[in-house]
Amino acid sequence: MMRVTVNGQAKELEGMGSPSALSRVLEELGLRADRIAVELNGEIAPRGTWEGLTVVEGDRIEVVHFVGGGWGGESDGLSDV
Repeated sequence: MMRVTVNGQAKELEGMGSPSALSRVLEELGLRADRIAVELNGEIAPRGTWEGLTVVEGDRIEVVHFVGGGWGGESDGLSDV
């Protein structure tokens, strides 16, 4: 088991050893790679590096989820910029 902090909450990842690849940790957390951005210990983790980045006991992971949607009004919003 490995303990990490994800978005400010302590998580215990059963069956995960320390160290583990960030990509594996995100998979264990049930996160879809195509819909998130990740920061590991205060540093942005580009998606292409997740397989090579190592997460160890006590690390801090911040995850931002992308949400689909669009402009609800008549304007495309660009003319107001």
